Order: sequence, then structure tokens, then C-alpha cells
Amino acid sequence: MREDAIRLYGFASEHERAWFRALQTVQGVGAKVALAVLGTLSATELANAVALQDKGQVARAPGVGPKVAARIVAELKDKMPVLAPAIRPAGGLAPVATLPEGLAARDAVSALTNLGYAHGEAAAAVSAAIGKAGREARTEELIRLGLKELAQ
Repeated sequence: MREDAIRLYGFASEHERAWFRALQTVQGVGAKVALAVLGTLSATELANAVALQDKGQVARAPGVGPKVAARIVAELKDKMPVLAPAIRPAGGLAPVATLPEGLAARDAVSALTNLGYAHGEAAAAVSAAIGKAGREARTEELIRLGLKELAQ
């Protein structure tokens, strides 16, 4: 609400609304930028980008530069457990892929998204690949195993 206007925002889920509110807590992010981010990335994809500290994914949104994207992923990382969706067995929200810190995992997810896979799918595939190959796996191995996972 402002002096000259009343604006209402609608969301498909409570989870999406929670991300909208969380995005607005970041310095330099208002309603317009928060809507642009949620218009470009689904709530689950945004959760994966924050978990992986993938500021390039967030910077795809119109009006979001590299500095704002870096601030978003840095400031929202601590709020992830509160914002992560509950996994419901009866067709609820998709799980958020949580990958261990490391350049190899980020590079593998980036490579799979550059091949045309959705960010959430790529993150889940790399997470499964890490489960098979171990935390010390190289980027090439994670990409290969991730592609096998996505082919199934």
C-alpha cells in the first residue's frame, strides 16, 4: 500500500508467497524485482539456486543484475530451511536439491542447464550423481552420471 496506489499480488501457493516476502527482505529488492524473479524461476528453482549459490540463475530475471543476484543468494541462504517446501508423497511440491558446497557440483549443474535441462532437474540429477560417485567426484564424472540420471 502506498499513498497513491493499492496493489494486490496473488500467488499460486503459500510457498511462492513466502519466497516473495523473503525476496523483499533483501536490500535493493522490491515488489517489482521479486515478481520478476518469481516470474523467471519457479519457487523450487529459486530454492535450488539459493542452495547452490547460483547467482547466474537468479540474474536471468529482468531487472536483476549480478550484484543484486549475489545479494539475493547470499542473504537468503540462511533462510532456506524455513522456505524449503515440504515434500508431500501425494503429488505435492518437488523436493529441493541440496548439493554439497563445491565448484564441481555447481559446474555440473551449469553444464546440464546449458544443455537445456531445467535447473531443478539438473540439480536433482547432480545430487543423485554425487550420491553414486561420492563427494570428491570430478565435474566430468558428475555431468556424465547426471545425464544418465536424466535419461531414465
